[in-house]
Amino acid sequence: MTDQPPPPTPSSGPGEPSDSSSPAGSPGHSGPPPGWAPGLPPAGPPADHAGPPPGWDPAQGAWGAAPPPQGWAFPPTGGYPPGSGPYGGQPWYPGPPVGWYPAGYGFDPNDALVTPPGAGLGGWFNRCAGALRRGWRQLVPIMLLTQVLPAAVLSVISLGLDPSANWAVQAESSPSPALPDNFATELLNLLLVLVGGSLVVGLVQAVGWAAGTWVITRQAAGQPAGLDAALRYGLRRALGLWGWTLLIGLLIGVGLCFCVLPGIYLAFALSMAGPVYLFERHNPIGRSFRMFHDRLGLLLGRVALVALAVIVGTLIPGALEGVGTSALGTDPFASAGTAAGAVVVIAITAVLALPAHLAQMIGLLVTYAEQRAHEAPVNTAGLAAELG
Repeated sequence: MTDQPPPPTPSSGPGEPSDSSSPAGSPGHSGPPPGWAPGLPPAGPPADHAGPPPGWDPAQGAWGAAPPPQGWAFPPTGGYPPGSGPYGGQPWYPGPPVGWYPAGYGFDPNDALVTPPGAGLGGWFNRCAGALRRGWRQLVPIMLLTQVLPAAVLSVISLGLDPSANWAVQAESSPSPALPDNFATELLNLLLVLVGGSLVVGLVQAVGWAAGTWVITRQAAGQPAGLDAALRYGLRRALGLWGWTLLIGLLIGVGLCFCVLPGIYLAFALSMAGPVYLFERHNPIGRSFRMFHDRLGLLLGRVALVALAVIVGTLIPGALEGVGTSALGTDPFASAGTAAGAVVVIAITAVLALPAHLAQMIGLLVTYAEQRAHEAPVNTAGLAAELG
């Protein structure tokens, strides 16, 4: 016991919590001053502290992080819709990853025909293989009817009308070197047969090109593609495609006459003209040139692979045909047995060229779809609609 009054309680200094046992209204109290009501400014002079500073945790008696705002949760559940916003596609925003495009718009990395930009040569090969895997049941009969059979018939007719065997016999029997009898007439007849037969074969082949393009595109879009419907479509579009093919062949032939290289350049630059006509229906030569020059390296590489497959796929059967027919003598059609053997040899070698026809059609079509994807967003459904 002492007669001295207790010392006054010191006020809380800056950064120190006040004594929770202080009576309300005392200098160290951290609550609102007397007369204060929510929504009104405090009465009287301002107190030293209007409350604990942000971050103070009375339960722990220490400084901590500021409490989260009301309604806050982690991971966030509101705000931007799933997969959108400034950080769309993050783990706490379930949805498609960045760069994904919904079906029917833009690029689809899983498109069965269109190789999206950036997929590279592997994506191109995968789509070529997928087109063959889906459509070989329709494509093989189409190619046999419109590519293999006409070429085989033209080869048989040309071999039967070839006057070189008679010319060789006359040259051996003549004591003085001279042109064989009726040389000009026989040569002109052979040229007429070859040129006229090539024109007819080209028209039939145009039917197959259009029909095969229709089958590949519709199957990639998940639409039905029957053989009879494909041939009807090919017949409907063959005449126009054939006309453009003749013009392109003439340009390439003229280019080959000028030191070969211009012809090779034109063959690559005009490689997209056929698909351009079937899908876009106008200016196939100009569009093909523009595609070639806009993406020179990409298109040159794809078309070079197709050309290599065609060259290998046609040279080997051609060499086998030459060896097989030469073994039957200078005039295989002199007897029925050798004639039948010549027909069999030509038929077999023509069938062996079937993979080259398939590689050319599928490779150029997939390359055209990839070029379109580099120009603007496109998908197989849109290409199928363009074919009609």
